[in-house]
Amino acid sequence: MAIRFGLLVSKQYPMHESAYERFREHIEQVRLARDVGFDLVVAGQHFLSAPFQEPQSVPLMARLAAEAGTMRVGLSILLSALLPPVEVAEVGATLDVITDGRFICGLGIGYREVEYNALGVPIGQRVRRFEENLSILKRLWTEERVTHHGEHCRLDDATLTLRPIQKPRPPIWMAANADSAVRRAARLADAWVINPHSALPAIKRQLGLYRAERAAHGLPFPDEVPLRRDAYVGPQHRPAMAEVRPYLDTKYTAYRQWGQHTVLPADDAWSTEFAELARDRFVIGDPVAAREELQRYLAEMPGVTTFIFRVQFPGMPNELVLRSIRLLGEQVLPRM
Repeated sequence: MAIRFGLLVSKQYPMHESAYERFREHIEQVRLARDVGFDLVVAGQHFLSAPFQEPQSVPLMARLAAEAGTMRVGLSILLSALLPPVEVAEVGATLDVITDGRFICGLGIGYREVEYNALGVPIGQRVRRFEENLSILKRLWTEERVTHHGEHCRLDDATLTLRPIQKPRPPIWMAANADSAVRRAARLADAWVINPHSALPAIKRQLGLYRAERAAHGLPFPDEVPLRRDAYVGPQHRPAMAEVRPYLDTKYTAYRQWGQHTVLPADDAWSTEFAELARDRFVIGDPVAAREELQRYLAEMPGVTTFIFRVQFPGMPNELVLRSIRLLGEQVLPRM
């Protein structure tokens, strides 16, 4: 089985940094990932991202698609419960055209109340809105005319005049943290995007839930199972942890402030000790250690096909990011 590598563009910057300079660095990162053999590039979405600046994903990925070559380009994830489904359908069709049919539509519900409040969506409606919006999205991409009189959207004989290139539609990936969300991803999406902040034991258990839910609905196990990981690969093993730790600390401190840890399953609590937090969760070290860790993941989680790496964290110098991408592409990927 060919293992694929993807790059998650980490677009959260401290307030004192130049967003323009960071954007130019993302262009360098995508070009390098393309040249060293990565298969895809994706970006996530948040609104009101204090304490960080954060560009919006759709225009960013449309620009980065010009640098991606034959890599697939994805939104992973788009907070689709907060967005009109017609907008998501037309944006997705546009990106599929721009990328010559290499677009991946990653969707998720999100967990931050500040985002729901700001966009006027009651957070208690998020699951119903997400499922209704997803149903409409699939229909707009695959049916000539759509009539839908739902709780949150009304369409009367509507036609999506801009159609995706991929048939019957672009692949839909779904992010999920909680067990109920994993089951939802099994039922409704083409693939579950396994989140980067869960540790291996919890993921293994949830993969069992995912397989069982797919089987219960008569659905085959997907051809592609993407696993996101926070990673840093340096030329020497021992210094790598010290080099990346300050930037990971910044990111996970913000996660705790946002409440990310509160939506993880009960068997996946975050330790306040960095070494314990990193165990079974981060891929850090020299190329040999990174290969061994990823091979362990593959051995313990049969079915995983794609690793998507976040290799930049707030405040991290671009030279460290580029070096990590190069080492992953040149010294880890060919030996997987």
